[in-house]
Amino acid sequence: MRRLWPSSLSGQIALLMAIALLVAQAINFALALRERERLVLTQVSAPTIARLIDAVERDRAGQPVERRFHHLPAWRGIRLNQQSVIGPNMRPRKDIADRARAAFAELEIPVLRIEAAEGDIHRGDRLQRMTQARRAVIGDDRGPRPTLVVTAQVAPGRWISATAKLPYRDNRFIFWLIAQTLILYAVMLVPVLWIGRRIARPLQQLTGAVESFRSAEGGTAVPESGPGDVRRLIAAYNGMRTRIAGMLDEKDRMLGAIGHDLRTPLASLRLRVEGIDDEGERDRAAGTIEEMNRTLDDILSLARLGRPSEAETRVDLGALLDSVVDDFQALGADVSLAEAPRTTVTIRPTLITRAVRNLIDNAVKYGGRAVVAVGSEDGGVVTTIDDDGPGIPEDRIEAMFQPFTRLEESRSRETGGTGLGLALARAIALQHGGRLTLANREGGGLRARLWLPV
Repeated sequence: MRRLWPSSLSGQIALLMAIALLVAQAINFALALRERERLVLTQVSAPTIARLIDAVERDRAGQPVERRFHHLPAWRGIRLNQQSVIGPNMRPRKDIADRARAAFAELEIPVLRIEAAEGDIHRGDRLQRMTQARRAVIGDDRGPRPTLVVTAQVAPGRWISATAKLPYRDNRFIFWLIAQTLILYAVMLVPVLWIGRRIARPLQQLTGAVESFRSAEGGTAVPESGPGDVRRLIAAYNGMRTRIAGMLDEKDRMLGAIGHDLRTPLASLRLRVEGIDDEGERDRAAGTIEEMNRTLDDILSLARLGRPSEAETRVDLGALLDSVVDDFQALGADVSLAEAPRTTVTIRPTLITRAVRNLIDNAVKYGGRAVVAVGSEDGGVVTTIDDDGPGIPEDRIEAMFQPFTRLEESRSRETGGTGLGLALARAIALQHGGRLTLANREGGGLRARLWLPV
């Protein structure tokens, strides 16, 4: 069903209008055909019932009943039979029988039974051949016309019947209704499609601009077109985009100033630390300064993700992971990479490298080792990093992605960082249209899954 439903606004409006018109015309068809059939039957049944009443009154008066009218064909005469002429192959017409019964009751003419039906009645082979010959002469190939029969039982073994031919069903009426529907479609759907496209086109442009919005510098302003309400909406978006650009510019200037103002005294402290005679104290002070530098890098990187300076490029993810794993192995860390298939993705290599480094670093710190693997999943590529650590309580996993959040119960404060690594890694994944999740492994340890679209 979703495949049949159009994705554009104009298509949806047109489809809904077409369905509404179709339903309305179907109801109109049914009512018109029913009313036409009622009128035709009224025109045919009323004189037939009148002739039947006249015949029954003549029979009560002892006058001849079975007769043919000089101005009517023989089949529209009155017949006297010992049983009902309505056969099992005829369609009963209770409505006409009720109408005839009401007419007899109104005139206070007693009868035992009244029946009515339509269909073909037996009229003899000779008459049928004559009728077929007459149709052949005039070129009428529509077949026999159905007959309306109204019969009344006036006494046991005595039935009086009045017959009349029903008109052929005029197919031109149905064709006229179909033509009317097509005209309505042309008159109503064409303007609706035009209006829908006039509204939908600028909305589609606005939707595309919002979906592709990564930073105020990317892309261009959406042209203001369409109806007044749509133009005001686009103008509001363009204004918001300009304000966001201004705020991001101000934020970048502020971050640059903070980075410069903090790095300068940290560099000065690093020089002063070198003059400490106690080697242990010197190493601890140098480690503290280095930790402050890493914290500052994480904060600035997380804050600047909205305006990345690196362009997206096609990269072999397996080769990138192999390079990161080699760096950890060179430092003596227990990190291994399973055989990775060649998978090319469009990413910002520096940011993805930063995210993978954070995940591997966490696995090494808290689990002792890291096992990295790559595979395909959900139309993208997923990188998994497994460790043998204590894991994370299920109710705290999502909270670990919040900046400056640490799990002190299972993560040592001495070996831990500032709580920005996971937050930065998830922010990088989201910026690439991917996702980052954590889950406890069944055999113990934690598994990080970084999924990226191909």
